[in-house]
Amino acid sequence: MSDKIVTRFAPSPTGYLHIGGARTALFNWLFARGHGGTFLLRIEDTDRARSTPEATAAILKGLTWLGLDWDGDVVSQFERAPRHAEVAHEMLARGGAYKCFSTQEEIEAFREQARAEGRSTLFRSPWRDADPSTYPDAPYVIRLKAPREGVTVIHDKVQGDVTIRNDQLDDMVCLRSDGTPTYMLAVVVDDQDMGVTHVIRGDDHLVNAARQMQIYHAMGWQVPVYAHIPLIHGPDGKKLSKRHGAVGLEQYQAMGYPASGMRNYLARLGWSHGDDEFFTDEQAREWFELEGIGRSPSRLDFKKLENICGRHMAVSPDAELMGGVAGYLEAAGLPPLTDRQAEGLREALPAVKGSAKTYPQLLEKAEFVLTERPISPDEKALKLLDPVSRGILGELTARIQDASWTREELEDIVGNVAKAHGLGMGKVAGPLRAALAGRSVTPSIFDMMIVLGREETLARIKDQAA
Repeated sequence: MSDKIVTRFAPSPTGYLHIGGARTALFNWLFARGHGGTFLLRIEDTDRARSTPEATAAILKGLTWLGLDWDGDVVSQFERAPRHAEVAHEMLARGGAYKCFSTQEEIEAFREQARAEGRSTLFRSPWRDADPSTYPDAPYVIRLKAPREGVTVIHDKVQGDVTIRNDQLDDMVCLRSDGTPTYMLAVVVDDQDMGVTHVIRGDDHLVNAARQMQIYHAMGWQVPVYAHIPLIHGPDGKKLSKRHGAVGLEQYQAMGYPASGMRNYLARLGWSHGDDEFFTDEQAREWFELEGIGRSPSRLDFKKLENICGRHMAVSPDAELMGGVAGYLEAAGLPPLTDRQAEGLREALPAVKGSAKTYPQLLEKAEFVLTERPISPDEKALKLLDPVSRGILGELTARIQDASWTREELEDIVGNVAKAHGLGMGKVAGPLRAALAGRSVTPSIFDMMIVLGREETLARIKDQAA
């Protein structure tokens, strides 16, 4: 096995990319990138009845959105079927596998008798040690000649040493009678040929590891390092499913979570580096080690996800946020921003990104710059625009039209007008919010005035002034 670390993510294109699968991909990506290794992508599309090009495209799109780049070309497992069959016949020649001519009826009859006698229903083929001269001219499968005594020990980086008795494992089929390989064989051959050194995957594959190890042994190949990670559970502690809300990665993009926050949250979901909750990609790559993965299932916590995403949005470069907004709008099926809106949002980002946790929240806070005159105040904002307030707005218009348009001077002018009327700043800020944004809850009035500029600010105030 190479000294260079090689990991892989190998999803099946039979549906959406599950958030648990996305975390598995992230762990593989972090481990490879943090050790100067290689991260490969393989699409396990051998189930032709259920695999679809649309699902494959969704997987690639989801990984790209999450920011997980892979090395080399995407490998199709189905296209490698001839190589899988070649290995099955090589095991046959080595004596590590055998031809089995038992029919499905014979196998079921064996199991029925075993159940009746209270024995194990694991099929024991009568062809395991048969003389080739007795072979019939009939279809056959190639079965692995698995050891029937002793134990198989999986040295797992997460689960520790896991011991499975060999008498609990059957001689699994590696090549079907129609010449197509089984999943168990294909996975091992692909991992071997791709040079995979570390198999990091969900712990629902733990039993598979014992069976797959036997193929490695039969071929004289080195077994990779295994790390089986616990699954993600819902907030109620039960296996994550649609009843818990979003489980597909594309749903999270459509809900407006930033990819940087998702990476941070998913990395922390089942892995830890001390008490660190918020970290950059660079820190995650530097810190990530398999020993930091816990053995217990993690629980999805949307409140924690939002908090992490909010912290990332606050420090994200404006260009990254603009790209994120465009991706969110597309994923959510919403129209893109106009050129005018995009320019306005760029101007507003410094004022609004520190208090938003998702892209919808960001757009909501920036609504004052996305909308156009004439502003139509909502019901709450209208209550702030009584005749007295409209009169104050008129007075304010005259005072600010010649201002130098710095935040300090604007604060002084508004403060002096409020003081002249014996009012607190809030009593003047309310009508200003209503005039500038048509709402009662907005970013700072001074942030809005700076972003909107002198001409637009004065025009909006005049529209509502007495």
